[in-house]
Amino acid sequence: MKLKYFCKIKFFIVGSFLLFVAARQISLAGQLKSPKLRDIEIPKIQRVTLDNGMQLFVVEDRQLPVIQIQAMIRTGSIYDPADKIGLAAVTAKVMRTGGTAAKTGDEIDRLLENAAATVETRVEQNCGYADLWSIKENFDTVLPVLADVLMNPVFRQDKIELAKIGFRTEIAQRNDELFSIGSREFKKLIYGPNSVWARQIEYDTIDGISRDDLIAFHKKFYHPNNVMLSVCGDFNAAQMIKKIQAAFKDWQKMEVQLPDVPKVQYEYRQTVNLIRKKDTNQTGVYLGHIDGLRSDPDFYALVVMNRVLGEGFTSRLFKNVRSRQGLAYDVYGAYRADYDHPGIFYVGCQTKSATTVRAIRAMMEQVKLMTESEVTDEELAIAKESYLNSYVFNFDTKSKIVNRMMTFEYFGYPADFLQKTKENIEKVSKKDVLQVARKHLRPDKMQILAIGRPQDFNEPLSVLGQVREIDINIPPPKGK
Repeated sequence: MKLKYFCKIKFFIVGSFLLFVAARQISLAGQLKSPKLRDIEIPKIQRVTLDNGMQLFVVEDRQLPVIQIQAMIRTGSIYDPADKIGLAAVTAKVMRTGGTAAKTGDEIDRLLENAAATVETRVEQNCGYADLWSIKENFDTVLPVLADVLMNPVFRQDKIELAKIGFRTEIAQRNDELFSIGSREFKKLIYGPNSVWARQIEYDTIDGISRDDLIAFHKKFYHPNNVMLSVCGDFNAAQMIKKIQAAFKDWQKMEVQLPDVPKVQYEYRQTVNLIRKKDTNQTGVYLGHIDGLRSDPDFYALVVMNRVLGEGFTSRLFKNVRSRQGLAYDVYGAYRADYDHPGIFYVGCQTKSATTVRAIRAMMEQVKLMTESEVTDEELAIAKESYLNSYVFNFDTKSKIVNRMMTFEYFGYPADFLQKTKENIEKVSKKDVLQVARKHLRPDKMQILAIGRPQDFNEPLSVLGQVREIDINIPPPKGK
């Protein structure tokens, strides 16, 4: 009993201290004034298209004896067949681990370890990547490895099986944490469970992938005229272009036909959704709906709006839901605009089971208030300053800048999008924030997702509307 009493006192003291620190930071945020940020300096980028169609973005950076390469391949998991979800991910992984005709994956590992270098391949929903990092003196040894991996992977069967084991492990563990469950299932609510932007790998889809599938996927997408490649580091640009051209000289241009990506269809509506998770004494909560693209003219004002609403110690959600009402351990808002498909607006928190419905109502109220009146001068200033102070760290090195410029090009954004972001954030007014909040937020048509123990909630979720239970049991492989 004494130990239990001591622990309660300890948790109370620690909690009180954290609240004090947060309150102090909120107070200081309004008093501290940072100097105006300088404009982002764009380094000289040499743009070259090789004879085989590969586009190069080359930047000299002599600060360190290091060379970095990033390749962007126009592919992605959105092109996985419905019965082979995971194909792109397995392909990207085994391209590197499976080695090439010249070297096995294990031999490549040893070469890179001895050279203190890395070569990695990966894939996301709408892009494939290959990355190289090397000290200058070993670059001529490492560059052929990257070229060989991209051009000549052999997809050895033992490495395919090893990769599949890794993905099966991820499937088995995907329901362990509230956050991973919530972010995954909320995407399904917004895009639909079968959408290429929300679907997930299952045992059967992994089991159905063969070595021939990997070879066919690579053959379909991995061609030089479907690749953008940035090079940044300690070198002479003209000499580096010649080295890249020589390394990829045997990679021939091929016609690439990208399948059509289904458009996102969405109907604004309020829904109430429950996922039962027995082994927890707290609830993960998500509320939100679809939103727009980064190319939307309202993007900049929406970024500022979200800062006021839900990001950081100074946000309304933090001050009202966490600090004043004590309803959440963690509370946040997110405006996730994407480059090529509509993103998601949502607010969320982790709260005690007994305060679940109160926390939901409190967050809904803060979203509604954003549409009713202008933010204060102080809120606007802090939101813009905090965003820009964090934004500049995306571009504190030349390699980050050239990779971001290449990303803009990849998704068809203007070359000055980087500079315009800072300029347009600074222009956002209180009136702008209110206008975009009224235009984009639907406080009465947000989809609600709660993950927890409904028997412990302070009120049943049904007070918010008809409840739909979501089954997250993992389908076993067929026949097992």
